[in-house]
Order: sequence, then structure tokens, then C-alpha cells
Amino acid sequence: MSVTTTNSNNASSAASGANSPSQVIVREKEAIRSWKAPISFAVFAALGVVLFWILGRDAVSNFRLSTDTDVIQLASVDLPTQLTGIVISLALILITAYSFWLSVVKRPTPIWVVTVYGVLFMVGFLTWAGAGESILVPGLLLGAVGLSIPLIFGAMGGIISERVGVVNIAIEGQLLAGAFVSAVVASVTGNAYLGLIAAMAAGMLVSFVLATFSIKYLVDQVIVGVVLNVLVLGLTSFFYSSILTENSSLLNSPPRFDRIEIPLLSQIPIVGPVLFRQTLIVYLMYIIVAVVAYALVKTKWGLRLRSVGEHPQAADTVGINVYMTRFWNVSLAGAIAGIGGAYFTLGSVGSFQKDMTAGAGFIALAAVIFGRWDPIRALLAALLFGFATNLQSVLAIIGSPVPSEFMLMLPYVVTIIAVAGFVGKVRGPAASGKPYIKG
Repeated sequence: MSVTTTNSNNASSAASGANSPSQVIVREKEAIRSWKAPISFAVFAALGVVLFWILGRDAVSNFRLSTDTDVIQLASVDLPTQLTGIVISLALILITAYSFWLSVVKRPTPIWVVTVYGVLFMVGFLTWAGAGESILVPGLLLGAVGLSIPLIFGAMGGIISERVGVVNIAIEGQLLAGAFVSAVVASVTGNAYLGLIAAMAAGMLVSFVLATFSIKYLVDQVIVGVVLNVLVLGLTSFFYSSILTENSSLLNSPPRFDRIEIPLLSQIPIVGPVLFRQTLIVYLMYIIVAVVAYALVKTKWGLRLRSVGEHPQAADTVGINVYMTRFWNVSLAGAIAGIGGAYFTLGSVGSFQKDMTAGAGFIALAAVIFGRWDPIRALLAALLFGFATNLQSVLAIIGSPVPSEFMLMLPYVVTIIAVAGFVGKVRGPAASGKPYIKG
């Protein structure tokens, strides 16, 4: 009888222990109040009031929704500049107040609210900047997508590399190496497909060096990445100045991929010309993003990759080769980034230019962080940065009152605001940047 009583008491103690305050805190984290989104909203709302209301321009802004070659022609939209600005300013203020209320009750600002806010502010800004002018919306979006392609490839490579535990600062070098090698190989062979394959090999080679030094020799991954960026920049600049400029017809005149129109889809207004009248590299980007997004969470490859990036000791215990998993996935990341480099020469510019990536690798790394190491979010972040870059050119063409110095800073300002203002506190892969020593 006493044994039974003792066992009952032990069971009661265990049950009460299971619901102890410390364990409840572990299971249910207290909501953290974050003011980053509402404060950022407030800053842009104030900017909107100043630009769209106080400095409002009395004119009409025209938005053309179709190109001359579209089968389905949409009517242009005329917006009264000052009235549109006032309405949008009020909407921004209301959304800002809603975001502050969410923070007061310790609830995060949903991504759809951030998206609606961003779209409204951009419509207001374009209406204000394009007062009395005409803006071709499909052209604006098409240029944004084109500038985003290298960023997206770089971001996908960065996600794979960091998810497996290696910080990939060398995305810039991988893009630049892919651009250089693809131009030379495609020029010599006259075959753009061979140039694309060579770009993948070049990006993989840069990643091979990164993986060797960081995984085998345990050198600081950030230092190795920075050194590789400087090395690739120096080598490509030297070969461009000493060899390519003197033999440009032979070594720097690569054939470019032609645009391929997808039947029916390419005829959809606005979206069709932007997404479905593209080159092979762009369609390849669609496939890679979809495969990476699916495979990371639904396949054995993705499970092993993420386990090595989160807890390599546990992965090693269950028989996963941590070193080889990291090595080959970092190499795969470099190959994907190399395709992004090939887009510069085989899909966009048409020839290699010195330092033609112009920091795209670092913006791709920012897209990885802004996207919280998620392929779809990183895709959207890269599109945002590409849109900001193209907006700089569009505003310069229509004669915007925005100072030219600010126009040059615009893509980088948007990058900083996005990462510092809206990301908040995020945690990357737990073992990212940490060398693994078996033992």
C-alpha cells in the first residue's frame, strides 16, 4: 500500500513538474514587442506627407499599361498628381497607426501589410515624380526583373551555402567569375550554351576555394570570402585590360540568348511581357527557385543540408558526412551564382566589362538576410532591390525633381532600409560560419 502511495506521489510530482513555470516558459516564448516596422512606416509616412502633400505638384501623371506589341491593349491611367498624393498619404498614416497598434499588443506586422504599404508608397512616389510625364509600367517592371536576375541567382547560392553552415561572402566573386568566363568561352566557341556551362564551372571553382580553406583548413569564412572577391576582381580586371580589350572581336563578343515567348502566357497584359518573354537564363531561374524552395524542406537532400547547418554534431552522429555535405553544397551554390554571372554577358549587356557586377553579390547577400534564408522571400527581396535600381534609371529619363546624387544612392539606400528597418531580429542557421571539428 505504501508502495502504491509513493508511486502516486511520484507521478503527481512528475505531472506538476511537467507544468512548472520554467518549462512553460521554454515551451511558450513570451511575445516580443518590436517597433522596427511601425517606426519605419512612420518615417516613410512623414516623407510621403512632405513630398505628396506639402510639395505636391499640380499636374496629371500618365501610366501606360501596355506596350505597342501587346495583343491585348489596356487603356492608360491618368492620375491627378496632388489629389492622388493626398489620398495615399492618408492611407500610409492609417497603416502606420495600425502597425503601432499591433506592436502595442505584441503582435508582428504581417508581411501583407508591409507589401500593401510598399506598393502604395511606390505608386504615390511615381505619381509625384512623374507629374506631367508618361511612365511605361511594363517597361519599368521588365527592367526591374532584368536587374534582379543576377541577385536572385546569387541569393539562391547564398541560401544553400549558409543553410549548410558556410557564410558565402564570395557571391560577388562568383558572379564576376561567371560573367568573365562565360564571355570568353562563348566568344571563342560561338556557342552561348557552352558559355553558360563555363560560367557554372567558374562559379564552382571560386566556391571550391572557399570550401577548401573554410572547411578543411578552418580559415575564417568571412576573411576567405573577402579575399576571393578581391582576387577575382583583380584577375578579371587585369585580363580585361591586357587581353580582352586588344582582342575584343575574338574574346569579348559573345552571342546572346534570344528571347523566347511562351504561347498564351506572353500575351497576358502587363505580366506576360515581363515574365514570359524572356531568355533561357530567366526561365532557368524560375526552375532553380522552385526546386530549391521545394527541395530544402521536402527532400532528404534538404533535410541533411539543414541538419548540417543547424547541428553538425548531431548530423555526424546519425551518419551524415558533415565535411562532404558542406563541400559539395558550397560548390553547388557557386555553380548557381555562376549562372547569374553569365546573365550579365549572355542575356543582358552582351560583353564583359571591368567590375560589371558592381556590388550585386553583396546586395544578393542582403537579399538572403532580408529573406530570412528562405528562397521565396529572398526572391521577393531581390526583386525589390532590382526595382529600386531600375527606378533610378526611369526617374532620370523622365526628368524627376529628385537630385541625381540621391538617384545613384537609391538601390543601396533601399537595401539598407529593408535590412535594418524591416527584418528585425532574425536568427540564421545555428552553425553558419562555425567550422566543424570532428571529435
